[in-house]
Amino acid sequence: MVCLGNICRSPLAEGIMRQKIEDKGLSWTVDSAGTASYHIGEPPHKLSQKIASNHGISISNQRCRKLDPKDANTFDAIFVMDRENYKNTIHILGKDAAHKVHLILNFLYPGEDREVPDPWYGEEPLYEEVFLLLDKACNRVLDHLLSEK
Repeated sequence: MVCLGNICRSPLAEGIMRQKIEDKGLSWTVDSAGTASYHIGEPPHKLSQKIASNHGISISNQRCRKLDPKDANTFDAIFVMDRENYKNTIHILGKDAAHKVHLILNFLYPGEDREVPDPWYGEEPLYEEVFLLLDKACNRVLDHLLSEK
């Protein structure tokens, strides 16, 4: 799960997907990262943590990290929150990894290249909106990945 700073959206997506994977009894690895290094080592934004907690998911142990070229070999699929970070992810991972990189909302809105809003400067209701959007998208992503197995 990738966004710009790995502080708001991608930590939520990681927490949501991790919970869904655990609920299904799968032993898959899920992680998140940012394409920029603004918040390395920091926990997710306090409102991301609060909204996740309100939904029974703890993301407080996560720490922000920057996307690493090695992630291209570590992960089978990489889900990105917006078009700019899609381009940055391809740049960081290399064009050979492009087939693994997907805009996460294309699983809800195929081919529309919609973006997950960045709640960084927003209030709590926007974080809730982002959570609900990512929850729906993660359901579709999980269904897709399970259908490929």
